[in-house]
Amino acid sequence: MEIFIISFVALMASFLTLFSGFGLGTLLMPFVAIFLPIDVAIAMTAIVHFANNIFKVGLLGKEANKMVLIKFGIPAVIFAFIGALFLEYLMRASFVFTYELFGLSATIVPIKFVVGIVIVVFVILELLPKFASMSVDTKYLPLGGAISGFFGGLSGHQGAFRSMFLIKIGLSKEAFVASGVMVAVMVDSSRLLVYGSTIGSNAVSIDWIVVLSATISAFVGSYFGAKILKKITIEFIRYIISGLLLLIGVLMMGGIL
Repeated sequence: MEIFIISFVALMASFLTLFSGFGLGTLLMPFVAIFLPIDVAIAMTAIVHFANNIFKVGLLGKEANKMVLIKFGIPAVIFAFIGALFLEYLMRASFVFTYELFGLSATIVPIKFVVGIVIVVFVILELLPKFASMSVDTKYLPLGGAISGFFGGLSGHQGAFRSMFLIKIGLSKEAFVASGVMVAVMVDSSRLLVYGSTIGSNAVSIDWIVVLSATISAFVGSYFGAKILKKITIEFIRYIISGLLLLIGVLMMGGIL
């Protein structure tokens, strides 16, 4: 049963989040954690997330914008490493608040609560016509990369902040998605250098059949998402991003994700 549920969630999450460039790990990890210990769930999700991003690079990488990879991607890689190191520190000294909702236990962690608030605020701004019509000068790409990378290493939510910046610089829908995928691989490589000890220490506990099944399902979702990409508009992608951001932000604030 867990193989079917986790694989189905991986497929749907990969399909939906291809357009926004974020969310597979965020949506998948809570479902893996239903069946397995949280540290094992994090390690397994990281493997699926990284493998799926590599697959998406093969599908879409040639459309990536080189300027974005340099000006946005390099600062993102550097600050992802810093964020991951900071996460290691917070995990040893972090206040948490636990409560139950409809029979389910939820835990609010300060850093995710703050990230959730920031995400929700950005979504509200995005819904304002004046803000939605604004563009971002490319000179701010290094700042965007630093912010995205830091939170990627810290909480795994790099894509939310990455999309907020890249959607505003006038990229085509293909370049937007492809550039996001390439930067995601760069950031994942950086933060996995720090997370590697966690994955290594849990290697024996990881259910590799579930990992393989979820990875293949994510590949299928990404493949069909890439096929549909040509038929949708950048405005539709913007709406998907706003909706997923709002959902993720609220769930993070509530300690559900």
